[in-house]
Amino acid sequence: MDAAAVEKIAHLARLALEPGEAEATAPHMTRILGFVEQMGAADTDEVEPLASPHGTTTTLERVDAVTEGGQAAAVLANAPEARAGFFVVPKVVEQEG
Repeated sequence: MDAAAVEKIAHLARLALEPGEAEATAPHMTRILGFVEQMGAADTDEVEPLASPHGTTTTLERVDAVTEGGQAAAVLANAPEARAGFFVVPKVVEQEG
């Protein structure tokens, strides 16, 4: 991985890099990606998925029911901008080009 790739990843992740930080980070990112590749190469075909490493199951302590609702107007009153019953947020999708 080179500094340009680190800068692109930082841009996509909305991270600010100091001058020279991309060059210093590139070797670390390369090692991390190498480790991820090693993990992907592990044969896990015979391994059953685990919900918990302790072999226990989760029990509900309470009924999972809506206890408050119908407060859309009160919730939206806290929003900087709302329209038609929804929060208005800035567009964050970028196009390559």
